[in-house]
Amino acid sequence: MTVAVIRLGVGNTASVLFALERLGAKAVLTDEPRIIAECERAILPGVGAADFAMRMLAEKGLARALLDFGRPLLGICLGQQMLFEESEEGDATGLGLFMGRVTRLKASRTAPAPHVGWSRLSQTRRSAMFEGVADGAYAYFTHSYVCPLSDATTACATYGETFSAAVARGAVWGCQFHPERSGAVGARILANFLASPC
Repeated sequence: MTVAVIRLGVGNTASVLFALERLGAKAVLTDEPRIIAECERAILPGVGAADFAMRMLAEKGLARALLDFGRPLLGICLGQQMLFEESEEGDATGLGLFMGRVTRLKASRTAPAPHVGWSRLSQTRRSAMFEGVADGAYAYFTHSYVCPLSDATTACATYGETFSAAVARGAVWGCQFHPERSGAVGARILANFLASPC
């Protein structure tokens, strides 16, 4: 199995590649639509600004490649946010694979932004993503924007407000947290993604 890890110039793709390697998956870091189309899985990682990342997707022809992919696709952190229709961050237009608008995290004195650290995942509905993962398990987050709660939400987390920590619809999954930095819990989620049917 070959997994395309999308190269946008935002975020730490090395940790995603290492996590996949530990699970025995063959991963290729690429920004070429032709290579993405040949892979069995794709991961859209990202840390940074939504408007810049979406501009890179459009300029490189990657937005169309991902919309046409039709096989398991996982968005991580900013990658999950890009799966939605739009983002308040730079008024970016997303891929539209999930409905809703990404908004700035409602920070407070007790929960300052950005949200950096470990938070509990509260599973909201059954999903292959969380097969073998206990409800209430912790995952590692680092973000300033959040995805809305919806019928696509598979887990929520609370930090200043409650938001979609994970989403899924068909073969498209998203994690606001970083599974590649979330220890055994994250490794199991990535293994579930690798095992998900095409």
